[in-house]
Amino acid sequence: MAKISKIKMDDYMPLRDVIFNTLRDAIVSGDLKPGERLMEVDLAEKMGVSRTPVREAVRKLEMEGLVTMVPRKGTHVAELSAKDIMDVLEVRAALDRLATELAAERIRQEHIRSLENIHKQYISCIEKENIPGAIKKDVEFHEIIYNASGNNKLTNVAANLREQIYRYRVLYLKDFTNAEEVLREHQSILQALYDKDVELAGKLAEEHIVHQKQTIIQEMDSKMEDKVEEPQNN
Repeated sequence: MAKISKIKMDDYMPLRDVIFNTLRDAIVSGDLKPGERLMEVDLAEKMGVSRTPVREAVRKLEMEGLVTMVPRKGTHVAELSAKDIMDVLEVRAALDRLATELAAERIRQEHIRSLENIHKQYISCIEKENIPGAIKKDVEFHEIIYNASGNNKLTNVAANLREQIYRYRVLYLKDFTNAEEVLREHQSILQALYDKDVELAGKLAEEHIVHQKQTIIQEMDSKMEDKVEEPQNN
């Protein structure tokens, strides 16, 4: 099991929610791997809490699709199937296009400054080969665009997919093979927003997700080939 340490109490948050956030972050970041078993007793001991809030947190994780609970088989981190990933990416492509089109119409200078700042921080993460940092800045870049859209309902819909989206980002940006491509695409989207070119901004945002989808398909196909090609015994 990944390193799960004693949690820090929060005076303003129920214990079960603190545990939920801790486990969710470990899952979406990839620290807890797909298929990994979660034992309530072990988790409670590592976190320094009783089993009851752990059980409540795990049930909430199940409701969000991040873990699976099977009688007599226990609780495991939910697998990332190809179908799940493709479904999420299809929805995100449509949402991102709409959000970016709206942002191009409504974006304010403060949003532009924030995007430019995040873009610079993303470059810094690439130079330092800081994968977690790059993923975080990628998330923040797109969140600013959603905020700039001015559509709270759209932002809330996207937020409901956030954990699943973050999980595939970890897969997509697990090394720096695609970092330069993401950088160029972010720059193009930023320029289209700056120019208030609605059609181009939406098109670039959708293509950005399509490229990620293609890369992930290639990655998954490669893993399947590795499983099929087993060494021959002489």
